[in-house]
Amino acid sequence: MNKAFRKIHLWLSVPVGLIITIICLTGAVLVFERDITESLDPHLYKVPYTQGDTILPPSQIAARIRSQVPDSLRLLSLQLPGEKGAACMARFEGKGKRSLSVNPYTGEINGWTKPIPFFQTMRKLHRWLMDAPAYKGAKSTGKAIVGITTLLMVVILVSGVVIWVPRTRKALRSRLTISCRKGWRRFWYDSHVSLGIYATLFLLVMALTGLTWSFSWYRTAAYGLFGVSTSHTPPPARHSGENEKKKEQPRFTYKAWDNVVAELRTHYPSHKSILLTRENAQIYLSGNGRDYDIATFDKQTGAVEEITLYSDLPKSKKMKSWFYAFHTGSWGGTTTQILYFLSALVGAVLPISGYYLWLRKTHPSVRKR
Repeated sequence: MNKAFRKIHLWLSVPVGLIITIICLTGAVLVFERDITESLDPHLYKVPYTQGDTILPPSQIAARIRSQVPDSLRLLSLQLPGEKGAACMARFEGKGKRSLSVNPYTGEINGWTKPIPFFQTMRKLHRWLMDAPAYKGAKSTGKAIVGITTLLMVVILVSGVVIWVPRTRKALRSRLTISCRKGWRRFWYDSHVSLGIYATLFLLVMALTGLTWSFSWYRTAAYGLFGVSTSHTPPPARHSGENEKKKEQPRFTYKAWDNVVAELRTHYPSHKSILLTRENAQIYLSGNGRDYDIATFDKQTGAVEEITLYSDLPKSKKMKSWFYAFHTGSWGGTTTQILYFLSALVGAVLPISGYYLWLRKTHPSVRKR
């Protein structure tokens, strides 16, 4: 049995090893993308704060934004910070994921957030091997290769664990340590075996969650394990009377946001941020971007009509964020991000050390080195 798993481990690793290195290395780089991006442009995310400063009402912030941007830009949302000295972010129609940074205490514009080309390249490598699909949902050869490689990586990791399992306690101690005094061959062997087993659990989590973006059949199966269907239920047909009611609804005014925020701050004295849209308000309770309650409000008066707690949201709304959090390591904050970063680096090195050990065993010229 062990011999069979060794062959599976070797002959699956040889053709896809370098691709695994690329996927893991780029994944390690992307772990701290947000932190690095914010540190490179701190003026877009932090603003001067003096004790006693208060955040302007959302309607005033919206008015000051409109006086500083072209009339063609339609404001869609405002994200008000819950911590002192943080910037407010405004989103506009047609601007994609780009946000306008605004000082929430003065309404002064700080500038547009912008993606860093280096991280864009890393993401294209990580997800599509630079062969990005023409549009969302389109087929891509690079995406297919990444998906197949990730699937094989799961088999490689599992077979590696089976091969690693020691027969004695002495062998267990040996396989959990790295020797630096017995030559390069022993060093690389110990690194491959020991570091591999330490990183396997995290690498498996990354691979198994990452596959939900590669294959629709896998996503359906993975969501199904949690009792969630990925099929979209068409909205019920509206009768003419319902359409009339919709037409009669009052138009949205930015003044409504003032009352929404005032009421929500009494319910949530401690929060990370409040995202205001024309449809609802999302109250983020932590910095990981996953835990948020949703408040619906009257679009004219701003009176909060209902608050849906994150714990009460349907699983279908939470599932994608769960998979993303467990894929990137953001679920546990900085601690898990560091663990994911180190594990991804190990995942990038494992194929290189594996190639070295394989070539040393099969080629005499390498064995002498």
